[in-house]
Amino acid sequence: MKGIVVYDSSYGNTRTIAEAISGALKESGIEADAFYVKQVKRLNTREHNFLVLGSPTRFGTMSFAVKGFLGKVKSNEWMNKPFAAFDTENPENMEKKEYSAAEKIAEKLRAKGMNQLSPVLKAAVFGAKGPLQKGEIERAKEFARGLAVELKK
Repeated sequence: MKGIVVYDSSYGNTRTIAEAISGALKESGIEADAFYVKQVKRLNTREHNFLVLGSPTRFGTMSFAVKGFLGKVKSNEWMNKPFAAFDTENPENMEKKEYSAAEKIAEKLRAKGMNQLSPVLKAAVFGAKGPLQKGEIERAKEFARGLAVELKK
């Protein structure tokens, strides 16, 4: 089982969460490497069995780079493949239950026929630039351990 964790990051917070997810998946026996979204030139199911995609939340949605990346996820290749989504966002937005990048990513991937492994992960950051709130890295690792359990079923 091999997957790819793809992320965009403005100030390093989303990258930190992506690396925590990738590391915890590896510790759980699942091969997964984290890549900055602009480093991923091709995406196909011969190389990866699952996708984890994350973005900072800006104005209630995902980054332009992640929107562009979603075009590389071809429905005919990724149909019925597992995915998970995550984001970083301000806790005030979380409390308002406003749309987040992760929720929009999940919506787009479900529309491509992919199977969502778990509810989205929303990692809280202080202000627009962060840092991450205390405990968010551990929550990301726990999220990844849950993904590993689902992937092994």
